[in-house]
Amino acid sequence: MELNDGRYKIGGVDILELGTTYDLPLYVYDLAKMQHQYEQLVNAFEGINLKVLYACKALTNQSILGFFKSLGSGLDTVSIQEVQLGLKAGFLPEDIVFTPNCVSFEEIQQAVKLGVKINIDNISILEQFGNTYGSSVPICLRINPHIFAGGNPKISVGHIDSKFGISVYQMRHVERVVHSSKIQVEGLHMHTGSDILDVDVFLRGSDILLETAKQFPHLKTIDFGSGFKVPYKPNDRYTDIKELGQKLGKRFKDFCKEYGKELTMMFEPGKYLVSEAGYFLVKTNVIKQTTATVFAGVDSGMNHLIRPMLYDAYHHIINASNPTGIERFYTIVGYICETDTFGWDRKLKEVREGDVLVFKNAGAYAYSMSSNYNSRYRPAEVALYKGAAKLIRKRETIEDLLQGQIQIDF
Repeated sequence: MELNDGRYKIGGVDILELGTTYDLPLYVYDLAKMQHQYEQLVNAFEGINLKVLYACKALTNQSILGFFKSLGSGLDTVSIQEVQLGLKAGFLPEDIVFTPNCVSFEEIQQAVKLGVKINIDNISILEQFGNTYGSSVPICLRINPHIFAGGNPKISVGHIDSKFGISVYQMRHVERVVHSSKIQVEGLHMHTGSDILDVDVFLRGSDILLETAKQFPHLKTIDFGSGFKVPYKPNDRYTDIKELGQKLGKRFKDFCKEYGKELTMMFEPGKYLVSEAGYFLVKTNVIKQTTATVFAGVDSGMNHLIRPMLYDAYHHIINASNPTGIERFYTIVGYICETDTFGWDRKLKEVREGDVLVFKNAGAYAYSMSSNYNSRYRPAEVALYKGAAKLIRKRETIEDLLQGQIQIDF
């Protein structure tokens, strides 16, 4: 997002014109930024057999899935519905990994029938899988190394009390189940949670995973997860991907030599690939001043961007309509009948009623976590590619709210 000739633009496209053309509120995605992030990760591990799996829970629009497929990405999925969306977007079953948590065994059986790769994260399901399939269907095991990634506790889920993954301390039990049922373990996966800032913390978890891998002689892949931190605030810190590539790349090459064959390294980034590529545009409905606060009330709320309310996420906000105005302090709030505050005491260029505000880092977990709370419509989605804007999801209407409802007579 750049300021050019007094107008804010994304990928060369004028922000205010986007609002006029597609109405507000509006989700906007810069595909060039997504490609940059993808290539940055790939280039950091040059010389290694690398496979990137886009963690599509971040953003599942079919056009976005298709774009990552065109880059050579695979797909990381956490529900059978995401698997189905990935197949509809053109991914081959062998390029999709299914990593559910606390789902029924029937859902896992559905994924097996669809031919995707299965990643198992608890011993109960492992036992059921072995009893059902034996050695006929290979699997990956999701390991929790108990490395606390950092950030908000609600997204730092690699700790010992997490529901995700099989504890590294349970490997002896896992080995017995695998051996007795003759399960083919072809991959290991590390789960740490989100917002990894310190590369050395990530490497400690990786060392645990590589040490565990020595216990499984038939591996083809080792998946190091993701959870890379992206910058949210100006001059914010973030995961140094280049440093990670240098340090983890060497460890992985050394391990493959010791293991006796070249394995495929995998990552499954979601937020890292799409967060910074996304922008959420809203219109200021009202400026309301109380005895202590000046509110900028906008035509959106927690129904469109719940992250600030759910886990205190920070989204940088810019007034696109008044880039040269004087700076004032505002608390930006939504129009939902809840306390839906996007940001307290933010310094913005003077905000006037009708001004367009832009939320950064809205590519990940914005639309994908949106809802129809208060019976509000979900906005349209627009992708920017090679200097042109393309509508990739229509704005909802009253018909969308009523779809699936059955009205009975009284």
